[in-house]
Amino acid sequence: MNEKEIVINFQEFKSLEELNAEDRELAGAALDAMRNAYAPYSHFHVGAAVRMSNGQIVRGANQENAAFPSGLCAERTAMFAASAKYPDRDMTSLALAGGVHGRLTDRPATPCGACRQVMAQYQTKAGKPMSVIMIGASKIWKFEKVDDILPLIFNSI
Repeated sequence: MNEKEIVINFQEFKSLEELNAEDRELAGAALDAMRNAYAPYSHFHVGAAVRMSNGQIVRGANQENAAFPSGLCAERTAMFAASAKYPDRDMTSLALAGGVHGRLTDRPATPCGACRQVMAQYQTKAGKPMSVIMIGASKIWKFEKVDDILPLIFNSI
């Protein structure tokens, strides 16, 4: 038997002002997208923004539905819209922000497993890392690649 270890690296920032201009713009788009959430059941509003290789930013917000689980997370809403609008472009980064009644959580909201897998799929399709920024009121986390939030990515097909 060999014991192995998985190491996850990320950066932590105290405010949006500490981010570089490109990441700050993407984070701002995710925060803005929170306003478009439709969350009448959970009241947890999530906004996401994806930057494409052509520099365009595509936004998404969570959409709930009384027929659970027919709703969709903000991250997948943004990624699917981005892929539909720019099918020949890669996604280079994704930012997300969430909070109850639109008020940002203190600690960053994190993507669900399904969203992480979709991120992994688009990263694999691009053949290069896609960074992920998670925004909270008191801290912001930046991961350089999806592998850092989904180690042992499912890609066996």
